[in-house]
Amino acid sequence: MSTRSRATALRILPAMLLVCLALAGTWLAPHPIDAPVTAPYAEPGGDALLGGDQLGRDVLSRLLAGGRELVLSSLLVAALVTAGAAVLGAIGALRPRAGRLVERTADVLMLLPAVLGILLVTLSWPDGGRLAVIAAAVVLGVPYAVRLAAGAAAPVAASGYVEAAAASGERLWHLVLREILPNLRATLLALFGLRFVAAVYLVATAGFLQVGPQPPAADWSLMIRENSSGIMLNPWSVVAPGLAIGFLALSVNLAAAALAPQTGRKAVTVL
Repeated sequence: MSTRSRATALRILPAMLLVCLALAGTWLAPHPIDAPVTAPYAEPGGDALLGGDQLGRDVLSRLLAGGRELVLSSLLVAALVTAGAAVLGAIGALRPRAGRLVERTADVLMLLPAVLGILLVTLSWPDGGRLAVIAAAVVLGVPYAVRLAAGAAAPVAASGYVEAAAASGERLWHLVLREILPNLRATLLALFGLRFVAAVYLVATAGFLQVGPQPPAADWSLMIRENSSGIMLNPWSVVAPGLAIGFLALSVNLAAAALAPQTGRKAVTVL
């Protein structure tokens, strides 16, 4: 294995381990996530390595089980936002009139504060819940992503082989899917990492505001909200889920940057 391959693997490994741990955490939890095993806000020790929460439930068990929905929701949001922005950006680069319309719409949506947007969508959505949070995160994420995608697609759309394909009568969707998007792989991979980070914080914010997961669900952001009043008694009940959210966002972003080709990383830096 070359030095570059080894360095790439080392940057990807933390994200893979953390994502796998979050997805499999429910089966690794040493105690039931909804059953008290200690006194409320008990200090770490004994059967509770990270102590107890406000109801005496095992913090470690709830930490292991609380990341699955956050990871899955953030991955889905990042994939939808990146795909939508890539298609809209490519269409805008090929059709300047449509591009101006997309940019003006994105400018308007970018004026909407993230917290207000989450509340507007989730509170107006029937029964709210995780699906409403995902919809809100996608709506809030596309305007930022589409500008990056459009900026990367513009020079590709102006290249000779795309112009030759358009002159030969190829349809718009062929130009988008076969000529432009394959040449934006590095940019879109870096964009996916950035949107995953944004999605983690948006989904976590929704959980903290209790417009997503509801008690007694095990969720990292919900754990922070529920246990904030006892942070002086058992800091791990708040610090542990907070660190988990931060490490998840950071590790996935580093992994996406490591997977992007060297030339792609330079292009993204310029943008």
